[in-house]
Amino acid sequence: MSGNIIRSRSKAYAEAGVDISAANELVDRIRSIAAETHTHGILSDIGGFGGLFKPDTDKISEPVLAASTDGVGTKLKLAAAWSGHDDIGIDLVAMSVNDILVQGANPLFFLDYFATGKLDPVLAERVIKGIATGCKQAGCVLLGGETAEMPDIYIQGEYDLAGFCVGIVGSDKIVDGSNVKVGDSIIGIASSGPHSNGFSLIRKILKESGLGKDDILPGTQQTVSEVLLAPTIIYAECIRNLMRDFTLCGMAHITGGGFYQNIPRSLPGQVKAVINFQSWAIPPVFHWIKEQGRLDWPDMLQIFNCGVGFVIVAHKEDCEEIMQRIRALQLSCFEIGFIEHSSDKNEEQVEVLF
Repeated sequence: MSGNIIRSRSKAYAEAGVDISAANELVDRIRSIAAETHTHGILSDIGGFGGLFKPDTDKISEPVLAASTDGVGTKLKLAAAWSGHDDIGIDLVAMSVNDILVQGANPLFFLDYFATGKLDPVLAERVIKGIATGCKQAGCVLLGGETAEMPDIYIQGEYDLAGFCVGIVGSDKIVDGSNVKVGDSIIGIASSGPHSNGFSLIRKILKESGLGKDDILPGTQQTVSEVLLAPTIIYAECIRNLMRDFTLCGMAHITGGGFYQNIPRSLPGQVKAVINFQSWAIPPVFHWIKEQGRLDWPDMLQIFNCGVGFVIVAHKEDCEEIMQRIRALQLSCFEIGFIEHSSDKNEEQVEVLF
């Protein structure tokens, strides 16, 4: 009976294109999904005005909060066109979580923003299940979020996503690059593909290639959709593990801006990263992008991760043991370079040896 009353009161809004009952249905659908991500710090349930979380700071010296926000970009266009809704939420979590990991922060909770023209509760549930999966991979709580139904803003069947992550780190554990020194090793951890960057260019190249989503991508045994919609790797478990036993001097998440813009963010002045381009195998998808797009490798390294999704700067004597630990966690890694002195303040902080 109450449902009929609500629908009656919401009739005018529904006629304008906003379905309150669909939003309520979605909240009911995702309540149990969010509950699967809960940790001991959760103090509230989905559906309130805000989320409550009590962090455990007993073993953290001078706790500092770290926060990041990001989206998925135009990878969403392919997800919508190819009905690839199940894993796109992992990308959303990864883009914010990986950004705070570089500072040594442990993710605590995540909030999402889902916006669409006409809300489809079943489709939205698929997306949010992916977000919850990403939160579980990151070890953080899906604390809450917002669903916005905005007629005339979005094309039918499409939606936009934004994510917000908060983490915590002791002030004595913050990784800011200040400990990086000449002679340190640079370790690259493998990506799963383009992750969530460069898709405006990828979509242009894909359209020009004439390939469809079910065609085999050249150089692989996978379809175009399997390769391009592969979710971004969340490196949280790996970095937490390493920080327990090793000094990580600097870290970089290789996102938009590629090697040339992201690695310098982990370096102090007066040093540069020297990258040996031959030190890792470039996955086939990047060869296809380069050839189909008529690009050169410097272009590629400016835009894409080219097979290296996360970078660690560590002392040379720890390098081999760190890489053994990463491989034990089922991730591929490579020693891709070293830190060198730079006497020219106008010199780029990344030098790639091709």
